[in-house]
Order: sequence, then structure tokens, then C-alpha cells
Amino acid sequence: MYDITNFNEYQAEYKKSVENPELFWAEKAAQFSWKEKWNEVLKWNFSEPKVEWFIGGKLNITENCLDRHLKNNPNKTAIIWEPNNPNEQSQTISYKELHERVCRFANVLKKNGAKKGDRICIYMPMVPELAVAVLACARIGAIHSVVFGGFSFHSLADRINDADCNMVITADGAYRGAKEILLKAVVDEAVIHCNTVNRVIVLHRTGCEINMQPNRDVWWHEEEKNVNSNCDAEIMDSEDILFILYTSGSTGKPKGVVHTCGGYMVYTAYTFKNVFQYKADDIYWCTADVGWITGHSYLIYGPLLNGATTVMFEGIPTFPDAGRFWKVIDKHNVSIFYTAPTAIRSLEACGLNYVAPYKLSSLRILGTVGEPINEEAWHWYNKNIGKEKCPIVDTWWQTETGGIMISPLAGITKTKPSYATLPLPGVQPVLLDESGNEITGNNAEGRLCIKFPWPSIIRTTFKNHDRCRETYFSVFKNYYFTGDGCKRDGNGYYRITGRVDDVIKVSGHLLGTAEIENAINQHKNIVESAVVGFPHDIKGWGIYAYVITENKPENTEELKKEIVATVTKYMGAIAKPDKIQIVSGLPKTRSGKIMRRILRKIAENEIGNLGDTSTLLDPTVVDEIIKNRIN
Repeated sequence: MYDITNFNEYQAEYKKSVENPELFWAEKAAQFSWKEKWNEVLKWNFSEPKVEWFIGGKLNITENCLDRHLKNNPNKTAIIWEPNNPNEQSQTISYKELHERVCRFANVLKKNGAKKGDRICIYMPMVPELAVAVLACARIGAIHSVVFGGFSFHSLADRINDADCNMVITADGAYRGAKEILLKAVVDEAVIHCNTVNRVIVLHRTGCEINMQPNRDVWWHEEEKNVNSNCDAEIMDSEDILFILYTSGSTGKPKGVVHTCGGYMVYTAYTFKNVFQYKADDIYWCTADVGWITGHSYLIYGPLLNGATTVMFEGIPTFPDAGRFWKVIDKHNVSIFYTAPTAIRSLEACGLNYVAPYKLSSLRILGTVGEPINEEAWHWYNKNIGKEKCPIVDTWWQTETGGIMISPLAGITKTKPSYATLPLPGVQPVLLDESGNEITGNNAEGRLCIKFPWPSIIRTTFKNHDRCRETYFSVFKNYYFTGDGCKRDGNGYYRITGRVDDVIKVSGHLLGTAEIENAINQHKNIVESAVVGFPHDIKGWGIYAYVITENKPENTEELKKEIVATVTKYMGAIAKPDKIQIVSGLPKTRSGKIMRRILRKIAENEIGNLGDTSTLLDPTVVDEIIKNRIN
């Protein structure tokens, strides 16, 4: 087995993974079902770039997610589905039932013309059928491209066109909190701008009125009546594409990140098992939407590859009230809980009255994902949700890495608030200076790069390999550049300080925005903050801070003085904000990431050049911020 059970084992595994990575990963890959074994473990260079893992190996990832568990655990629960409305019945789906449903829908896809290599866009609510659709695509060798079911028709059309999708899988509508989202109407508008789509399969979810276009649109439930649940898995090459997932940059159109079958399978399974210290009786809940990489790797593939029980949640953390997460944990006896710092901060701001009614006694491990968690939120999470008995895994990784790269192993690595701690076996991080020289030793700071490939590394950006090379492999020769700044402390622990383009050069000093935000958030009345730079006559660049308060201050100017004092205490006077604007909310993507690009434009008074704001969770907050901008 590939379990790491103590810190000495971690150190031994890490040493082995660096000294002989091919042997190390071959041993991990051997645990899975392969149709044909690979004839070479790894070929790579970072100059083209070209990376290939388990070359010549043949497999189907769904046989490893589903079929291989049927012999010993057919009746084990694979998915627990919790609906948006707490009064609606939750669902429990066994591995046997999930296998049958995946095979049946795979036959629906084939009946409607889908074949190996086709790109299929999935634009659905967080319902079990979303997981079924993803796995059914993989079953037949079609490439899935999941688009979050909240993006505008422009964003959806861009992604369909870039991937040349010939099919869209959607639903009539979706529930999200008190809202009903008209998904099919968005698809209809998007497909007007797409000339490759010839079939739309529609799931019945909300019952809202929709238009069904003859010869293009079909109902999921009607199509299933005409097929059986016997579907052999398509044999895939290890380097065949498994999925494309679009990630937005701060500029330019979205990038279609490509992940392949073999390496992605091995890495997500290995990291899930070890980071979360998964045990056979755990109930695991990742709150991410499948529209993001976290939902791919740690809601569907990673858990199912390990035969785990994974919770899938349709709703939002504050509906019908801010106790919903905690209610679901108690209801389903969740033992591992993995969510985003932005969710933790928003629930913290709602107060402990929403936590108090719940026991949370089933929890044994907590996790965070999506951005570095600030110390104040970490301590709140640790004390009030984990009851100071659950280790917190603060995971750092990216869409492009496919899986977790730097993280504590739960209960094994000693944690440190706001630090992702140590690299996982197989991950070789380095810090580089601006000129690309490696910074050795501890108590160092630089740009975070990786010098050796891991199995789930990005292979390309779809139809634009030059963009992949330019973005990730050309900044520093022979390194994968993460785009993040990073500190390494005296113990070799890594702390992500934010995107390098989120670094402000104040009076010649490089200051990470994430670090300044962490200092601001130490103030007892600050729930969340976002920091950007703006041109400053004296310093070159000044610091503009947008802050959300827990309670409306009686004296705004006094609060601002306190914030400056807090930042000075934690970071020094060099980092004190020049402008502080109190806001009710921040412009965030639906995955919870703050769009600092927009905040930067506002701070620089370039309000006529904000770019597309339709993909924001709440575009109206931008108008409010502009209205109250500080000159």
C-alpha cells in the first residue's frame, strides 16, 4: 500500500521520490488496474515542454474508480448527495449503483453520437448526475470539459468554441440558495454562437419551462429508457486526454488546461489518501463545485479511486442559514471536511450562534483549499469547528498541477497557521530570485518554481501549446513557474505569499499582498481584506486596502488608524496602507477568488477599463466600490 503513517515514513518516502522518482511512481502506479503495463515510466523536458508518464500504459480511469471496487465493496456508499433544500431527501448511491448509472449514461452518450476523443461540455448543477456525466465521458474515452453552472452565456460559449465541443450536457435549471438558475436558457443563448454543437442532453431538475430544439435537444431520462447498463470501458493510452478545464488568467481569454489519464489518476489517488489520511470508514466532504479543479480531483476522482464515500452538496454555506455546513456535517457524520478560506471567513462573520447548535463530534480532519488561509481564520476554524482536536491541512496547488503539491499530512506534519508546510513526495519545489538563480537554505523568499515533473502536471493548453510554454515554462528556463511568491521558514516550511503579480514594490521593497492582508485581518473588527498597489508620487507604488468589517465602526477614521497600527505591528511601517476603503463585499469569482485585477483598476482610477465582470459572484459590489472610491 502507499500509506504514510508517521513523519519518519514521510521523510523516507520523500527522499526516495527525489533520488529515484521513476521507481517511486512506478510502485504507486502498480496498485491500479492496467490493461497493459507501461514500457517506460517517464520522458520529459521543460523547454518544449513535453512530459509523458507511464508511456505505453493502457487503462481506463473509471475501471479504477468503479469496477475494481465491485468485487469486495459493491454496496459501500460512493456518493452521499445533499440537496440545496434541506427538506428535500438526500441520496445515498452505492458503488454498484454508481457503476450501473455511469455505464447506462455512457451508452446514452454513444447512442447520441459521442465517441473517443470528442469534447463534451458539461454545464450542470451539483447533482449526482454531474458526477455520472463526468465518469461516463471518461468511460467511453470522450474528453469532458466541465463549466461551472453559474457562468454567463459568453463565458460558456468561449469555452465550448475553444474546445470544439460537439455536445453539451445540462439541466433545465439549478437551485443555488434561494435562487433558481435557468441553465438551459443560458445554454440556448451560448450555442447560438457555437457552430460545433449538434446535441444537447437535458436533465430534469427544477421543472422550469424550457425550449427543446427538435433534432438537437433530448431529455436525459427519455434517452436512458432506450439503453442498458452494460458498457465496456474504452481502452485509453496513459497520455490520452482525460479532461480540459478552463482557468481564467488576469488577462486574455481562459486557458484550457489539459490533464491526461494515467498520471492524473496515480497522483490524485496518492495525494488524497495521504494528505487526508483517509481510512475506510471515513465520510469525506469536499465543498467545491465540480466546475473547479478541486471538484475534479478531490470530490470525484481522488475519493472514488480510493473507494471512499464522498459527499456532494448542491447548495451554498448560508442557505437557509449560516449553519448549513455544520448541520450537514452532523447529519452525515462527516469525518473529513475540505473547504475554502473565503467560506470560513464568511461563516466566521455570521457569528457563533450558527455553530453552537451542532456537535461536530464526527470530525477528525479539516482542510482548506483555493488560497492561503490567514491566521485569524485558521484559529477560528481550529477552535470552533475542529474543537482543537482536528489537524488542519492547508493545501497549496493549482488547476495546472492537477493535485495537491505542498501540504501537511493530517496528524503527521506539525502544522503552522498560514503555512502550507512541506512538499509532498515527488514534488521538488525551489525558490528563485528575479534573475532565475536558486535561493538555497531556509529563511528565504522568492518565486516558487518546481524543478522536476510530477505525474499530474499540465501537459498543454488545448490547441495552444505556445501559451502553455510561455505561461509556465519560459519565465525561468527548465523550471515550472507557479506564478506565486513564497517564503521558506527556518524549518523549511513553505508559505505562499500570493501571486507574483500581486506583489507591490513600495519604496523599493517587494511586499506580498497576501501578507499585508493577513496583517490587516489581525484587527478584531476586520473579516476580510484585499490589497492592491496604485501609483504613488513618492513611493513609486502605494498600498490601497479594501476591508470588510464585522461591525459598522462608530468612528471610521479611528478604525483606519487602528488598521495602520495593526499592520505596522505585524509587518512594519513600510507595509502600512496609504488608503483604506470600507466595503460591504469584494469582487469574487464563483470559486471564491478575489479579482484583484478589478480592484487594481479601481484604485488606479481606470474605471472605464474593468473588463468582463459577468463571471463575478456578485457584480453589483463593483458599482458600490467605485462609488465610494478614495481619491
